[in-house]
Amino acid sequence: MHHRPSFHYPYMFLASLFLDQGIEFSLGCALVGLLAAGVLIRMVLASSAGNEKMREIAGAVQAGARAYLNRQVRTIAAIAVVVMGLVFWAKGLPTTVGFVVGAVCSLAAGYIGMMVAVRANVRTTQAASVGAHPALKVAFNGGAVTGLLVVALGLLSVGIFYLVMKSLPGEKMVVGKAAVDSLIGLALGSSLISVFARLGGGIYTKAADVGADLVGKIEQNLHEDDPRNPATIADNVGDNVGDCAGMAADVFETYAVSLIGGVLVAFLTVGEAAREAALVYPFVLCGLAILASILGILFVNVVKLKATASLVGGVGVSGLISAGLFWFATSAMFPQGITVAGRSDVIPSTAIFWASIVGVVLTFLVVWITNYYTSTSYGPVRRIALASETGHATNIIAGLSVGHHATLLPVLAIAASIWVTWSLAGLFGIAIAVVAMLSLSGIIISLDAFGPITDNAGGIAVMSGLPDNVRKITDELDAVGNTMKAVTKGYAIASAGLAAMVLFGSYVEDLKALLPNEVLSFELTDPRIIIGMFIGGLLPFIFTALSMDAVGVAAGAVVREVRRQISAKPGILTGQDTPEYGVCVDIVTKAALREMILPAMLPVIFVIGAAFLGKEALGGVLIGTIVTGLFVGIAMTGAGGAWDNAKKYIEDGHHGGKYSLAHQAAVTGDTVGDPYKDTAGPAVNPMIKVVNIVAILIIPLFFK
Repeated sequence: MHHRPSFHYPYMFLASLFLDQGIEFSLGCALVGLLAAGVLIRMVLASSAGNEKMREIAGAVQAGARAYLNRQVRTIAAIAVVVMGLVFWAKGLPTTVGFVVGAVCSLAAGYIGMMVAVRANVRTTQAASVGAHPALKVAFNGGAVTGLLVVALGLLSVGIFYLVMKSLPGEKMVVGKAAVDSLIGLALGSSLISVFARLGGGIYTKAADVGADLVGKIEQNLHEDDPRNPATIADNVGDNVGDCAGMAADVFETYAVSLIGGVLVAFLTVGEAAREAALVYPFVLCGLAILASILGILFVNVVKLKATASLVGGVGVSGLISAGLFWFATSAMFPQGITVAGRSDVIPSTAIFWASIVGVVLTFLVVWITNYYTSTSYGPVRRIALASETGHATNIIAGLSVGHHATLLPVLAIAASIWVTWSLAGLFGIAIAVVAMLSLSGIIISLDAFGPITDNAGGIAVMSGLPDNVRKITDELDAVGNTMKAVTKGYAIASAGLAAMVLFGSYVEDLKALLPNEVLSFELTDPRIIIGMFIGGLLPFIFTALSMDAVGVAAGAVVREVRRQISAKPGILTGQDTPEYGVCVDIVTKAALREMILPAMLPVIFVIGAAFLGKEALGGVLIGTIVTGLFVGIAMTGAGGAWDNAKKYIEDGHHGGKYSLAHQAAVTGDTVGDPYKDTAGPAVNPMIKVVNIVAILIIPLFFK
């Protein structure tokens, strides 16, 4: 029988609800999130789609995006069936069902969100002819659909699957080991699909973007999104399949894995008296944060501010409301505190609450830090723009420098968060910080999907010949969108670092549970640990190298095709001939699907190979991957975002403006930064978690 707070009736009722039906409550919040997403879809589609020319261009982008995603789903499904068979052989039916649920929901979040985004783009263009705020609302609401889908589907899939597994024979009252293993299967399904979606979309978008820029801007002096460029439609399609579908699958995976990690750590470390409440607590936090995210989305729609202030204000509103709700839920669910493995004291509810607040604060810190390194308003981007005046090489040097500098503050913030939350509540405190951080994904991913919508809106404005004042508004929103995309990638990678730390702790605790009579030691004096760390540290570098190679190969094919078309039909440049847009779309589609397979399977190969060296070596692999992956991911996304906005800063009239030598150097930097920030860097995030999840799954196979 749970102790009930002796306050007034509403408090007692809600406390009882959180404790006894917390998961059902969170599922209700997820359904409210889906309902809000449906309302936003209706609002977006009710907006005007502009004139016939605009609708024609938007239709081509929609068709290209749909064709690519359909082919991607078929390719991933074939690989997933093989992996599913291996999971069934190794772990049985419940874990296999979890794998399928995670994979399907991860794909669905990206697919639905992207199909809304490719309809919001043309409507944003039309709204820009009315004013900046109407355009902001349409673009943001289109992105918010993706954000709400990610959190609602993530919470529904994990929550419903948890309840089903808990109701099976033998899974009484408190979830048992079989149910936890099944949730790990769900985490693997979402993570593996996420790597494919992030890599495939990233290769597609950056191959098209780089190919279009190298010939269009540098060789032919064409504007961004000039309809005479044969790669323009492929470029616009790529924005959606990379930054909408890919990012949605990526953060869905991080969200689901963090939630599952919280459940797993509660099961392994929290004392029996409070374990049931601890298992439910992550679900309650995620449910409450969905409600707070909806209010943040409402803030952006209602309050008329400049774009950046409006978007950041929405995040601020969501964060503050979440913090207040977290306090109420924590005090209601843990009136007597908890005990955790490795600690002899009773941890009070206030300590658990402050662990959740650390996650919220870390979100704001990462947003602020990434904004500093990638916004045109601050020194790092302006230094790259200044360096562009002296040539291509100095632009590249400055961009690489900014990327390396950009690792300092996020890593210090993550290290401080780990220290504080560990001091507050041990591994459970770290897990709660991660859950709290990811619980805000609904509003954060709305910012990310806002970027490709505004980018496409600008392209449609140019290709349909709309007045300069329309393009001016879409360009301003696009610059904000570039920063928001960089911010959300920084957020995703920082949260991945924390989540992977939780998963590593789960790996150690799982080993202890499996081998209770064996003394486990991960000492740095053990050569097996050092070897494992070297191998794990190597993985992100090989992974990103293969990803960059893939973009380079595909971009080269696009460059050759664009040159061929312009050479074969000189009338393209005078407007007398129409480019064959579909050929470039087909080239990047085939290249992306072909090139994504090897790097996506690399983490699985590394983990299984390391397992043959022993559990100590595998533990070293996990730590090595987390450490170098965090640095590589932050450096790549930071440098790429800064390069992109340095180009935008010059195009706004600084350092010589468009067509100057500085602009040419900035375009070169941007083309290098494109695969950095949109392909290789972000894909490190799900890769880190695939490594940790596969390691947890294979423990009984190799070390029993």
